[in-house]
Amino acid sequence: MPYPPEHSREVRKKIVESARRLFNRYGFDGVSLKQIMAGAGLTHGGFYTYFPSKSDLYVEVLGCFFTDKEWKSCWEGVEVDLSSGNAGPEVVRAYLSRQHFEDVENSCPMTALPTDVARSSKSTKQAFETVFKAMVSVLGRSTRGNNGPRRDHAQAMAALCVGGMVVARAMADRGYADELRDACMVVALELGGWSGGRRSKNGDSRRTQRARAAAS
Repeated sequence: MPYPPEHSREVRKKIVESARRLFNRYGFDGVSLKQIMAGAGLTHGGFYTYFPSKSDLYVEVLGCFFTDKEWKSCWEGVEVDLSSGNAGPEVVRAYLSRQHFEDVENSCPMTALPTDVARSSKSTKQAFETVFKAMVSVLGRSTRGNNGPRRDHAQAMAALCVGGMVVARAMADRGYADELRDACMVVALELGGWSGGRRSKNGDSRRTQRARAAAS
């Protein structure tokens, strides 16, 4: 009996979720296809039925942060509606949120893999670049004000989000890591022409106020 149409979608989703967790924990080069398929409860031989290569899987894993409607439900108090005209500040706040910082396995792999990507093949670098440009596009659509080129500001905001999280996770001092995230958020929101700091329900509003004062 043939599988129903939704079976392929469900299997593909399991592979992506397994890859996201493992990539975030161990890096792109530190995870084999066999481990990814085992994490999804599947056999190694079935991988190429769903993805042409590991790099193609990586593209989809990265894109899920922006395209998967379910990811936001993992983090309490974090909401992003990419169809909204105000998606830019939502993305900045979500990316630099405490929840994203703490939930490593469900976070955007761009924060876990940049050093791996820099040493990897051209196709892997192109995968990273494709998703980074998608983030720039989302941020650029809702950038306000006339204080500079939208694309330049969107690129800088995306770099602040990804780079800020990478550096914050490398810090031993959690308090300093939180201040760094807040400082990056303040500057990114200002570049976008968006008023307002971190939402209080993220639990970081006081640090945000200190970071804003220090930046002024």
